[in-house]
Amino acid sequence: MMARMHPVFERLGESRLAAVVMIENEEHAVPLARALLAGGVTAMELTLRTDVALESLKQIGIEVPEMMVGAGTVLREEQVSAVRDAGAAFGVGPGTNRRILAAAKDAGFPFAPGIATPTDIELALEFDCRVLKFFPAEGLGGLKYLTSIAIPYRQLGLRYIPLGGVHEGNLASYTASPDILAVGGSWLAPRSLLDTGDWKGIESLARRAVALIEDAGE
Repeated sequence: MMARMHPVFERLGESRLAAVVMIENEEHAVPLARALLAGGVTAMELTLRTDVALESLKQIGIEVPEMMVGAGTVLREEQVSAVRDAGAAFGVGPGTNRRILAAAKDAGFPFAPGIATPTDIELALEFDCRVLKFFPAEGLGGLKYLTSIAIPYRQLGLRYIPLGGVHEGNLASYTASPDILAVGGSWLAPRSLLDTGDWKGIESLARRAVALIEDAGE
């Protein structure tokens, strides 16, 4: 039986695109979120790779409530409650860690574990995960590989978020696939633009990506 997707992921599916960002300067958090939003990107995954990630997540939630923010690179059980308390709408992991999946399920926290094989998919299913991060997408073989491993599970209504090697050149092909919920885009907020505070540049990248997705859907 096909399980209903969590409303948070339904909303992410409507956006079709999530900016994947790493913030090293806390002062960049709010203007970055505003720039992405101005460009039409309404969802982002803020990775827990820096000391200011949690505080940045909180600030965006307070100052830019229109932006749906998820927490990425969740690697430890205690991070599940930490990001939820900081206001994250969902969590994302690079892999399928049983302890993290159990913590997320117990907390009722929407979580998308990273998968690379059918075995990963089946482990995620044990914890009722229906939205899965496909990572590293291009390194594993891209959309062709994902389609081949997704076929046996389609009747379950699983959807995927590809990340890793996705860019403007292959964005349209990914979003056109019925298996894809949304695409994760790390190119939307490159470090060069973050370091210089080029918010108009980030807004432009966001606007261009949104246009590519809209054109592909016509």
